[in-house]
Amino acid sequence: MLLIALLAVLLPLILLAGLNFPAAKGMAISAGVVLVTAAIFWKMSGLVLLASMLQGLHKTLPILWILFGALLMLEVLKKTGAIQRINQGFMQVTTDRRVLTILIVYLFGGLIEGVSGFGTPAMVTAPLMLALGFNPLAAVTLALVGDSTSASFGAVGTPLTVGLSNLPGGASYIQLIGQMITRVELTAGTFVPTLIIWILIKFFGSKTNETGKFKEMLPWSLALGFSYSLVAFITVHLIGYEFASIVTPLVVLGLTLLSIRMHWLLPASVYKNAWGTSVDSVHNNDKSASSMPLWLAWLPYLLVVILLLVTRTVEPIRYLLDQYLDLSWVQILGFNDINSSWQFLSSPGTILTVAAVIGLAFQQRTLKPLIGSAKSVLQGMKLTGFTLAVTLMMVQIFSNSGLNQGDLASMPTYIAKSIAEILAPVWPFVAPLLGELGSFITGSATVSTLTFAPIQANVAQQAGLNGQLIMALQVIGAAAGNMICVHNIVAASAVVGLSGKEGQILRRTAIPALVYWLLLGLTGAIWLIFI
Repeated sequence: MLLIALLAVLLPLILLAGLNFPAAKGMAISAGVVLVTAAIFWKMSGLVLLASMLQGLHKTLPILWILFGALLMLEVLKKTGAIQRINQGFMQVTTDRRVLTILIVYLFGGLIEGVSGFGTPAMVTAPLMLALGFNPLAAVTLALVGDSTSASFGAVGTPLTVGLSNLPGGASYIQLIGQMITRVELTAGTFVPTLIIWILIKFFGSKTNETGKFKEMLPWSLALGFSYSLVAFITVHLIGYEFASIVTPLVVLGLTLLSIRMHWLLPASVYKNAWGTSVDSVHNNDKSASSMPLWLAWLPYLLVVILLLVTRTVEPIRYLLDQYLDLSWVQILGFNDINSSWQFLSSPGTILTVAAVIGLAFQQRTLKPLIGSAKSVLQGMKLTGFTLAVTLMMVQIFSNSGLNQGDLASMPTYIAKSIAEILAPVWPFVAPLLGELGSFITGSATVSTLTFAPIQANVAQQAGLNGQLIMALQVIGAAAGNMICVHNIVAASAVVGLSGKEGQILRRTAIPALVYWLLLGLTGAIWLIFI
């Protein structure tokens, strides 16, 4: 039965990463197999399976809406010339691709994660990377890897607030777990910027003097990673975990820009594009782009950050937006536990679309290109829509498998309990891996923690381990799972025109996900000695 439960994990890995199937084909096969095995072995009724599939279809819509907003934003920025002006602005800061990568996917992406979550950062940062001359595969891979550390506290602390809501102890206990997360990240999290630069050079470099180009960045990348972890530590202890992934990237972005300006810890050499086009040649000589004020070019992105922040932190506005145009579907086919939420007005997709429209109005003083851009975006989303739909149908069947006629635990619970019986003595290594697998399957760090937190707590209690530490490892592992989450990969690939190449991306993002897991496991084992 363990092998049957693991099919939702193993099949995507085999078909996408192993056999290099396009995600549309690989996930359709995986969903079909999981559907059949759920009916036969897990004894899920036809009505539950149908409700789960409908739930998956409904959950696809908010993601497609976010994708539409991200693609529309990119189209608008291209038409107005703002993307070229943004490129020129980056060139004035640095032309070193190693530094640019950290600025965009780690810090700017971290800020988007802090106020939004739900896979939005990679869909926003990958097009920026593409516009700067990074090849599409590099753009989406680095964007996914960058959306990791910040996801522990992403979407204003949702992975903790919601993910740990089924544990006893309430808000005070969740705050203690948040503090423990920052202690673990002082060691493991410090290496993330270094890992991102290694991925850039190892997989997308020129193959000449790779070691030297990596080593010379170590002082800067390690100092940056430690600074990020330290600021998060201070923020959580002094303010609270909800604002860690908002305050931290903003503060560290300022420190990073200062380090670039003062040339602190940075090498004298400049690492440019290894695939033929240097950063300083990726620009447009269009006078309108050159004359556009930099703040105006960045206006749509600034609006995204501001609107996301306001709609998530100002309670009256948040309440108002959630009340109107609520497209959620609750109690699907009469099942209390099968629901799908979609608050349309506060959705990142709505905010991205509004920001794109306002940006177009300010930058070009006309909305005429809007309809053509929207049609172009929608035409390119058909395959992505199918892929996301079959992926999320499989995810919901897997997640809802506890609703069965055989009195069986759900598939994720069965997997976790089976692993716990065998691997309890080495649980500091298992806890973050379970978090990563949860995000890989469900597509959400929050859902991963919500699903596995009770099991993690039970194992910690039975094995005499520190419960706060085990929960911290679960949350961080779930955040790292963003790198390999299938529907994140599908959505980010679509933004840069790489639909069908998801297997290649998964093979690359799996490596940093494994490295991060090992760092977390070692850190957890060491912390257990001292607490």
